[in-house]
Amino acid sequence: MIKLIALDLDGTLTDDKKDITPRTMDALMKVQSLGARLVLASGRPPYGMRPLGKLLHMEQYGGILLCYNGGHVEDCATGEVYVERQLPEEVLPVLHDMQQQSGMTLMTYYEDKIFTEHPDDEFVGISAFNNKMQVIGVEDFVRDAPRPLNKCLMVGPHDKQVVWEDKIREATKEHLYVCHSTPYFIELLPQGIDKGPSLLALGEQLGIAPSEIMAFGDSFNDIHMLRLAGIGVAMGNAEEAIKQAADFVTLDNNHDGVAHALEHYNL
Repeated sequence: MIKLIALDLDGTLTDDKKDITPRTMDALMKVQSLGARLVLASGRPPYGMRPLGKLLHMEQYGGILLCYNGGHVEDCATGEVYVERQLPEEVLPVLHDMQQQSGMTLMTYYEDKIFTEHPDDEFVGISAFNNKMQVIGVEDFVRDAPRPLNKCLMVGPHDKQVVWEDKIREATKEHLYVCHSTPYFIELLPQGIDKGPSLLALGEQLGIAPSEIMAFGDSFNDIHMLRLAGIGVAMGNAEEAIKQAADFVTLDNNHDGVAHALEHYNL
């Protein structure tokens, strides 16, 4: 029996318009009414995830928000925080130097705002749109960004991401877990923060075994979650490596892939 269903958001739960389709909404309301608990598992901040939790009525069914890939985990009904991890202060000057060398943009989330030295960056704008957050420009990121920080992002065009992701990983390996969630977002998280282990730790806390967890995703920051869950489902729009890590490949996010997989497994 599947007791916990974890869902990545962008490219998975939501379509390309950032909406949950009616068929997927109905399927998720059904599984909740039958006793399964939902976990929204995303690199997004809490502010950008809570509206979707409310839309799915997760506060009524024991739903959980796994934000920042697991760096902040909260109960939808009570707001209780199960996990809270911050970036070490000493890594911020290193990231700032990498921003200047790479020509990309360093940004972070704090409460309901995004902070960056480059508020007009197109990729910062994408994140602001996805999360419905205001962008605040700062003169010096290390000095002016509010604290504490759960996560930073290095954003920029894909050709720069390919060159700089491994360099950033090597320069910060003692402090950070580095991955990418889209071709233009490099995620910079506290060491050990990853959707897969975070989901299993949550399951253990709730008394739910890995075999009783189903997980959906489409990108590289989902791959461990799909491998560790009892049933890992890759979206039809996922990259090939994600599909190879999954137990089942469903339809894409614009064609009710989540609902299709739940129906496939008679959930």
